[in-house]
Amino acid sequence: MKRHLISAADLTRDDAVLILDTAEEMARVADRPIKKLPTLRGRTVVNLFFEDSTRTRISFEAAAKRLSADVINFSAKGSSVSKGESLKDTALTLEAMGADAVVIRHHASGAPYRLANSGWIDGAVVNAGDGTHEHPTQALLDAFTVRRRLVGRDAGIGQDLSGRRITIVGDVLHSRVARSNVHLLTTLGAEVTLVAPPTLVPVGVESWPCEVSYDLDAVLPKSDAVMMLRVQRERMNAAFFPTEREYARRYGLDGDRMAKMPEHAVVMHPGPMNRGMEITAEVADSDRCTAVEQVANGVSTRMAVLYLLLGGSEPAVTTTNARTEENK
Repeated sequence: MKRHLISAADLTRDDAVLILDTAEEMARVADRPIKKLPTLRGRTVVNLFFEDSTRTRISFEAAAKRLSADVINFSAKGSSVSKGESLKDTALTLEAMGADAVVIRHHASGAPYRLANSGWIDGAVVNAGDGTHEHPTQALLDAFTVRRRLVGRDAGIGQDLSGRRITIVGDVLHSRVARSNVHLLTTLGAEVTLVAPPTLVPVGVESWPCEVSYDLDAVLPKSDAVMMLRVQRERMNAAFFPTEREYARRYGLDGDRMAKMPEHAVVMHPGPMNRGMEITAEVADSDRCTAVEQVANGVSTRMAVLYLLLGGSEPAVTTTNARTEENK
């Protein structure tokens, strides 16, 4: 594993499979009466969040605590940042406190990269979402969920997603989740198709390693997994589509559209969901929707990332894959 996790594009196939396999080991810990490992005892993980978040921050906090790390939660609201403190001064403060890893979410694209390459801190940097750029751990937990559902819990060990067809639908323009997933899923061998209104497709998308379609109904019958993206109203500064009703009619997933998908296909959503817009309650609450599963898998996946970036000589779980130690 590399020293930082800034972009899903930085991961090779072997890196990604190693993280997914380690996450599978970590998931077994969640089935135990005591859900803790001593692996990162004495290490300090700082959650540095300049943007509001529920799932991601709590997920990283749970992951670090299950590995016995000390966790410091830093929220920009109510901190010196609201008084004008710069990212550099905040980073120097964290370094002085002895942070071994900094999990950063920032509204500016590129902030985690700046933090990792500035020399301000010596610890590992994990990107928990930066602007409209990337969100690599979300892509990893999505790939973990797809592999578990389509390949199998134990059968998936060591496997990638070769030959699987994954469709990502919705607000691709503002979505860091979509960007990370395109990079990671194609690295793992999957065929990715983006479906969105023309106004919500990024400029330069033709250079991405994926297909682009504007017709959701044509793509659904050949999809193994359909990932619905949240329409990010808070990032929109213009009218990207006529009305919410029109968007739901053209690009929303309802029961009739779900029926067109193959029987084994799953529906995914990174959350939070706009029910009735990109996804109906019928679909969101069905057995084929993995939204709640993704939250649980997120803790296991982030445990794997923190372990591989910070882990010492101790095994991850009672017996560790030799690959885990060799690739650190």
